[in-house]
Amino acid sequence: MGKIIVAGIGPGSPEDITPAVLEAVREADAVVGYKYYFQFVEAYVKADCECIDTGMKRERERAEMAFQLAEQGKTVVVISSGDAGIYGMAPLLYEMRDERAKMRDERLEMKDERVEIISLPGISAFQKAASLLGAPIGHDLCIISLSDLMTPWSLIEKRIRAAALGDFVTAIYNPKSHGRYWQLNRLIELFLQEGRSAETPVGYVRQAGRPEQEVKVTTLGAFDPEDVDMFTVVIIGNSQSYVWNETFITPRGYYSHPSLGEGMGVGPSIMHESFRTILSEMQHPDVPTWRLWPLLHAIHTTVDFGMEDCLWMDDRATELLYNKVSDGSLKHIVTDVSMAAAGIRKGALQRLGIEVHCYINDPRVADICRTQSPSLGEGIGVGSPSLTRSQACMRLAAEEYPDALYVVGNAPTALFEICDLVRKGKLHPAGIIAAPVGFVHVCESKHAVKTLRDIPKIIVEGRKGGSNLAATLVNAILTYDDAAQLRPGRDL
Repeated sequence: MGKIIVAGIGPGSPEDITPAVLEAVREADAVVGYKYYFQFVEAYVKADCECIDTGMKRERERAEMAFQLAEQGKTVVVISSGDAGIYGMAPLLYEMRDERAKMRDERLEMKDERVEIISLPGISAFQKAASLLGAPIGHDLCIISLSDLMTPWSLIEKRIRAAALGDFVTAIYNPKSHGRYWQLNRLIELFLQEGRSAETPVGYVRQAGRPEQEVKVTTLGAFDPEDVDMFTVVIIGNSQSYVWNETFITPRGYYSHPSLGEGMGVGPSIMHESFRTILSEMQHPDVPTWRLWPLLHAIHTTVDFGMEDCLWMDDRATELLYNKVSDGSLKHIVTDVSMAAAGIRKGALQRLGIEVHCYINDPRVADICRTQSPSLGEGIGVGSPSLTRSQACMRLAAEEYPDALYVVGNAPTALFEICDLVRKGKLHPAGIIAAPVGFVHVCESKHAVKTLRDIPKIIVEGRKGGSNLAATLVNAILTYDDAAQLRPGRDL
């Protein structure tokens, strides 16, 4: 009785065939396989080796031929691309062996006549693709085939959802063919529905290890399924994956700062894990980065997922404000109270050369309150003939830093005063963060600030707010260059 060696010949390049597989092919009396794969082993077979190749979808026929030859006492090598155990011939051969054994038992034949099967591993296409992309499979992963020829699509869809919910790095086999053109689109839709960010890195490799090889990296939101075919392996990252210098990386956890390779301190490490948790529990994580980044900061500070509904901002507000920080045009921040100023990271301010100003304890404020009249007293129902200290602070700030970023975390009167000064042309802020908290005039002040055009604004709608929330929104702006890789905690 002969034997069957089922061998994975790797993705296609000679250097990716293991020595054990090459030795088996050289010693084989017969080699059986899909005709396309013979080009990768024909240089190694011996002269009298019988080569039997078939077309696609004839796996059972190839397996039966292998058993017939082995039962003649021959050593038969059945070749599969990649690893024979991953969507390859190995499971079929073992199943067929057991089925044939049952049939022999029924005829009272001896069990020891069964053909011996040896499985030799090969480099799988997803492993080769991963090596070409960088290190995308550095953490827990799963593999899903989108071929529904032998698996109902309803079951495949359950597996897709489980992969997305479990935050697995996911390798996709058989992503598309002429007859299966919509399944990959559906997979992307399911991943986004189950909370995977549109910024999640996606790498895909066509003809890995072969002369026609193509390697591309994109994001889940930008991924175009029309750019792949049946010879493509797709790898979708998890929530920690990132791209750095065109390299797709999924960290194992040894380092926390991808750009520098430095380990996290305790504070940044906790914040990093918190952000991942928040992202996994958000109702609508698939929002633009300029909105997601301050939203993560707001939820982290307040432990309030209601921020998803009440954090309002102008289009690209975070990005526009960070651009002003980056180009040096934003050098000053004005806050209404000292607590808001205290919450802005000192390391970020020093790194970026920005100064924070709060006038609440400035002796000039009392003089302004005594000598100047409130311009908005009747409109907001203050009911007092004198200015509030917060209003006086904004007037003083407007004289000294009219183009600063104005941050209000406590007093709605300060926000009203900013609106009035802007409308009078006495103030032209780089941006406004509006987060006063309370029950009196709070909502009205936020409605008022929304009317200011051409000023990037981030507003905590409704009664919610506070100095800590205002400060964390500033920190989100100052660290916006960390947003794409979701790396919170710098300057802590």
